[in-house]
Amino acid sequence: MMRPHRHSHPFTPALSKAAWLGVLFFFLFTLAACGGEAAEPTPTLDPVAAAGEVVFRRECAACHTITGSTVVVGPPLMGIAARAAARVPGQDAQSYLLTSIMRPDEYIVEGFENTMPTNFGRKLTGEEIDALVAYLLTLE
Repeated sequence: MMRPHRHSHPFTPALSKAAWLGVLFFFLFTLAACGGEAAEPTPTLDPVAAAGEVVFRRECAACHTITGSTVVVGPPLMGIAARAAARVPGQDAQSYLLTSIMRPDEYIVEGFENTMPTNFGRKLTGEEIDALVAYLLTLE
């Protein structure tokens, strides 16, 4: 005697209509509990800052983090855009960051040693340095 063919997986029991309705109700209830608000999307970086992110990941990420307060070697850079603007009286954030990259021994962040490489002026192009600064200015 042949058994009728079932369309379910042989190791998964078939769900009844009541069970499917329960799953659907749970799903809808969960969505409603979320408040219906979508998370704010991550802003897209402009092309220069995006190029700077590439430079950062290649040259800086081994020593600096950009999220949280975790210290690898150098200071974490989350919020650097605001801190850089207030670090040296009379100097804007862009100038501070540029100086920190080109002449890192001029500004040593308290609690850190002077271990920043001093060869970025020779190693990176002017466009790469400008892009890196533009990227760092997005880290608010």
